[in-house]
Amino acid sequence: MSSLVAALDASIEALLPELERIYQDLHRHPEPSMQEVRTAGIAADWLAAHGYEVTRGVGGTGVVGLLRNGVGPTVMLRADMDALPVVEATGLPYASTVTAKDEDGIEVGVAHACGHDLHVTWLMGATRLLAEHRDRWKGTVLAVFQPGEEVGRGAQGMMDAGMAERFPQPEVILGQHVMVGEAGTVGYRSGTILSAGDSLKVKLFGRGSHGSQPQTAIDPVIMAASATLRLQTIVSREIAPIDSAVLTVGALQAGTKENIIPDDATLKLNIRTYDEGVREHMLSAVKRICCAECAASNAERDPEFTTLSSYPLTENDAQATARVVAAFKAQFGERAYETAPAAASEDFSVFGRTWKVPYVFWFVGGTDPAIYAEARAKGKINAIPSNHSPKFAPVLPRTLKTGLQAMLSAAAAWIAGAGAQG
Repeated sequence: MSSLVAALDASIEALLPELERIYQDLHRHPEPSMQEVRTAGIAADWLAAHGYEVTRGVGGTGVVGLLRNGVGPTVMLRADMDALPVVEATGLPYASTVTAKDEDGIEVGVAHACGHDLHVTWLMGATRLLAEHRDRWKGTVLAVFQPGEEVGRGAQGMMDAGMAERFPQPEVILGQHVMVGEAGTVGYRSGTILSAGDSLKVKLFGRGSHGSQPQTAIDPVIMAASATLRLQTIVSREIAPIDSAVLTVGALQAGTKENIIPDDATLKLNIRTYDEGVREHMLSAVKRICCAECAASNAERDPEFTTLSSYPLTENDAQATARVVAAFKAQFGERAYETAPAAASEDFSVFGRTWKVPYVFWFVGGTDPAIYAEARAKGKINAIPSNHSPKFAPVLPRTLKTGLQAMLSAAAAWIAGAGAQG
């Protein structure tokens, strides 16, 4: 176990009840992407109360806290803050009942169905403990509360707001994510751990008419339906079996009434890849197929393509990961394990890519151990409500404690060593 975390063990236990209350409050009050005003305020006030230099409004609602503690490495710790447009169905006593307007002006439910409320709580806990035990480490902690991860704009927005010029360059950037997995465990991986993700909106243009006169129309519903089916052949017929890729059409929107052929239809689709060549091929194939379906229908206009979000690969640095893994093995023993890459995507790597410094990202299990064991025994792990499910609900307090220990252990691999030398 890390000497820093071992020294903080009693403090971690004492802090957990307060952190659980903070987590439940954040869970009750989720905020949409790029609108995290309340959450950012809570994080900023917390940092200020514990002696951090605080900068608010970085790239929108982003918050940066800086704690200088002598000569040593600068370590960046990151948490994302935004919630999802989901109506919560967990039945928890602190479940969200919040609604808000999305970017299209549509009223939607809002819920922390991805666990970012837990990420914020973890970082709040870690920053407080590091501030209260400065005698145990040396260096600088850069705490980053990031907006807009779910729309892929938050990390880039913060970097575009001058983070590289305004704050010390970190030696390493560390981040974590709660996922389906036995609570109390931590999953690590060197190299690619998360896929690249691209979301597109494709608008197909037809010609509207009365449902009784299809010969006078160019039916965009047919175009959209045909394109949806054909798009599924990209992975099955154009990508080699040894390569991994996913293409999902998550929305097909057209028309308002059963006897009116509409003027247009819209597809919203998501692509996940682990190789840049595969990614480029799939993006090109989507455009080729949609354009071809429109041509086959004699559409008078080419489709319109809009990028909704784009996430780069998350590729953990090998040397930095080895350092984190050693810390995890010392802290968790067999509860730290090597995980397979996930088909989820993150904008976390934008910080490391832009700063050109190593980064490490890992998973923290959030599923009740008994539920996970039963599901695994029955071969039904996929039936456990996962991230983005309206029923996603990490179990407390074990998940809270493990994530806090993981973040502190990883940070200690750099700053506690500096303290020992100083």
